[in-house]
Amino acid sequence: MKKILLTGCTLGLLLGAQAHANEAPLSGALAKIASAKSITLGYRDASVPFSYVADSSGKPMGYSVELANKIVERIQQKTGVADLKVKYNLVTSQTRIPLVQNGTVDLECGSTGVTAERQKQVAFSYGFIYVKGQLLTAKDSGIQGFADLTGKNVVTTAGTTNERFLKSYNAEHKANMFVISAKDHGEAFKMLETGRAAAFYMDDALLYGERAKARDPHKWVVVGKEQSREIYSCMLRKDDPQFLAVVNETLGELYSSGEINGIYQRWFEQPIPPKGLNLEFPMTSELKAIIAKPVSDPVE
Repeated sequence: MKKILLTGCTLGLLLGAQAHANEAPLSGALAKIASAKSITLGYRDASVPFSYVADSSGKPMGYSVELANKIVERIQQKTGVADLKVKYNLVTSQTRIPLVQNGTVDLECGSTGVTAERQKQVAFSYGFIYVKGQLLTAKDSGIQGFADLTGKNVVTTAGTTNERFLKSYNAEHKANMFVISAKDHGEAFKMLETGRAAAFYMDDALLYGERAKARDPHKWVVVGKEQSREIYSCMLRKDDPQFLAVVNETLGELYSSGEINGIYQRWFEQPIPPKGLNLEFPMTSELKAIIAKPVSDPVE
């Protein structure tokens, strides 16, 4: 009996050692995070409801931020760093890719669309929203679409795919718009709100977010035929499959368990800070398809 017990104990130790040996050592961003006992998340301060700052604490909140926090929990488990410190680094449309590339930011979950061009520079997680380019304008502006923008100022956000699309469309169709590029979504909406622009072209979900921040949200309306289409994803450095796998595993489990539905509803279909307004932006069939079959590729 004693011999059998010893053999069983030895076998258990051997199996445990083998399991540990089979587990790949940490590399890339995960090794860096484990060593530093900290992770740096890139965030946007005015991308409602994805990633934004709503109070004097300066701490970001939003749909993308909540997803990033779920990923951090998984990273803690993977690295074994129980007291993992989360640092936040503000990014803009222009700085987000360089800051991920140079390692200043480990993970950026904001409002970044996946494109073939960007895939050459960074890696993308599974998509977490599907957006379509439209126009935000005053209800009484008379603007229903691009055909009504001749001779008018149209604002968009600098460094975005929307900016490139709008400028290209204006040139190719000889639309005679005056395209203005704002530094961020908040500034773009302020230009619209103060009459310096007749319309704001951006992704629909972001337009509903800006509308919710307005003094009188019901004064503004999202109009026009859908133009550009994208999925938003978390962004990380290229050639780091171990880190990407952890990010995608986290999102994949949120999708398969159905937990994503509650997270989505919290930010798009319920009152949110700072004014407690509801974006009234239900989940689209396109996003439901991504949740059912996660993807990280550009929209064709």
